[in-house]
This record gives sequence, structure tokens and C-alpha cells, in this order.
Amino acid sequence: MDSSPILRRPGGRSAQVQTVVRKALEELVAEHGREKVTVPAVAERAGVSASSIYRRWGDMAGLLAETATKRLDPKRPLPDTGDLQRDMTAWAKELIEHLGQPRSTSLLKAAAALHNDDDTDCLRNRRAEARTLIDQALARGDRAPELRQVIDHVVAPIVYRLIFGKAPLAPATATQLVDELFAIVGTPTR
Repeated sequence: MDSSPILRRPGGRSAQVQTVVRKALEELVAEHGREKVTVPAVAERAGVSASSIYRRWGDMAGLLAETATKRLDPKRPLPDTGDLQRDMTAWAKELIEHLGQPRSTSLLKAAAALHNDDDTDCLRNRRAEARTLIDQALARGDRAPELRQVIDHVVAPIVYRLIFGKAPLAPATATQLVDELFAIVGTPTR
């Protein structure tokens, strides 16, 4: 009987497939533009079956949206300074910095163009992050905006400006949007 230890791949096969698929997608978008990239082309470049991509991401819009936001790890620590407005500003700056990178913006635009009515990983993750920030504030006994208000007044304008704007977003935009949110909901500002 062989007593040698079984070596496992870090992250397993699924994680490896996701990595090669995302890399193939990014390469194809850079080479041909997002409009000409298809699931079969990504599958061929990645060396996987198209059904694997459809099973994991649903469609091209899901793959594009998730790839655009993947480096923004949903399990990363979120700001927790003891002040919700500062936390949200830091979080919004992080979104602008990450999603404003040319490759991420290109993928985000492509995902928006192909988007159906389903939630994307991007929106689900931003909603969960906003909920965490709000819950931290409420646990301290602070007032906080509603989740919908955070999405409508902070996340949506960032994504909209990145998709439809011509110029990159300045980090100061994060401060402006969060200040406006807090002015609207009547919670104390800095």
C-alpha cells in the first residue's frame, strides 16, 4: 500500500478553471475588444468546455461582471474606523480605484451592455459590503442610511460614471457622493 501523502492543488480544479477562464477573457478583450468576445472563444483559449463557463457564470455578462470585480475580493476586510461616513468614503474610493482601472472598466462596460435582469456578482458583493458597513454602524448605536440609499447614491453613480463617462473618476468623487448621501439621509457629516 502506498503511504505517500496525497497532494492537493491549492484551491482545487474549480479555482484553477476560474483563473484560466478569467485570464483568457482578459486577453481576448484586450486583443479583440469586448464586442467580439464570445463564450466559445473564451473556452477555446482557456482550454475548457463552453458548458463549464455557462454552468459557472451563466452567460457572457456574468463572466464579464465577475471578472471585472474579482480582484476586489468580497472577503477582504472592510473599513471599520468607528465612523460610518469615513468607512463609506474609504470603501467608495476603493471601488473607484479598482473599477476605474482600464481593464476593469472595459469588462464592466461589456457586462453592462450584455446585462439581463439578473443580479450580478458585482452588485451582490457591493450590496453585501454596504450591508456590513451599515451593520457595523448600527451595532455601535449610530444612525445609518438604508441599504438602498447607499446603492442608489454611492454605488450606482460610480458604476454609471465609469460605464458612460469619458474621463476617469477622481478619488474625490467618493467623498462627494458619500457627503451627499449623508446630507440626504440626515445623518451627521464630518
